[in-house]
Amino acid sequence: MLTILALLLTALLFGGMVLYAFGFAAFLFTALPAETAGATIRRAFPHFYLFVLISAAVAAGLLWPEDPLGAVLLAAIALSTIPTRQRLMPAINRATDSGATSRFRWLHAASVMITLTHIALAAWVLIRFLPAA
Repeated sequence: MLTILALLLTALLFGGMVLYAFGFAAFLFTALPAETAGATIRRAFPHFYLFVLISAAVAAGLLWPEDPLGAVLLAAIALSTIPTRQRLMPAINRATDSGATSRFRWLHAASVMITLTHIALAAWVLIRFLPAA
């Protein structure tokens, strides 16, 4: 039962990250004026990172007895989300607010790479659920 819950929570984590990164954020910037979209994204990111942190941590705990490697990958997602949320996100906001365009681009690229890495790790954990061919 714990493995099934871990699978469902990992699938939710993967799907939520993909939807947020490729759906919600992109939609906001095409549907709203740039200022409104930026302010909305800024307010949503802390919640997104909490979702990632909690989902990955709980899934890691549930998966540990059955798949320690998968659990470690999920724990890595959870742990790396903490500095991303607490340090990188505020730095991105400060760069935006101060008009430091090149710093913003560099920091934003780092956040995109972290998110893509998280998505890839969650996908790898999901693939590990598949029976061996």
